[in-house]
Amino acid sequence: MTTVSAGAGELGRPLAVVPPGERGATRIADRVVAKIASQAAREAVGTLPPDAGRPSATVAVHHDVAHVRVHVELDYPCDVGARCRRVRRQVVERVGTLVGMQVPEVVVQVERLHLVAGPGAVQGRTR
Repeated sequence: MTTVSAGAGELGRPLAVVPPGERGATRIADRVVAKIASQAAREAVGTLPPDAGRPSATVAVHHDVAHVRVHVELDYPCDVGARCRRVRRQVVERVGTLVGMQVPEVVVQVERLHLVAGPGAVQGRTR
């Protein structure tokens, strides 16, 4: 039998055995899941122009199911659809792996496109 001392008055008392299903629960805050989703989106988006904002996420968690909305800025021209699919896959994989939640929905909202000028391109407005 194992004994644990929790203080001067409880020295040598045996521990009560509690079945695993009755020991409690772990709750992961929405903001923690949002931080994981933001980091996953950063990994999926890759390198961006210096003036681009970092991806951010908002999350609603209900019974181990996370609904995620990710806000990103992308360079342009690029395949916007493919980049958004990559963000979705990465967020689903990371959240599922790190916190064990299902992610049935990841909404990727492209907030801004940053024009990447090619070599010899003229900067400024054109008519």
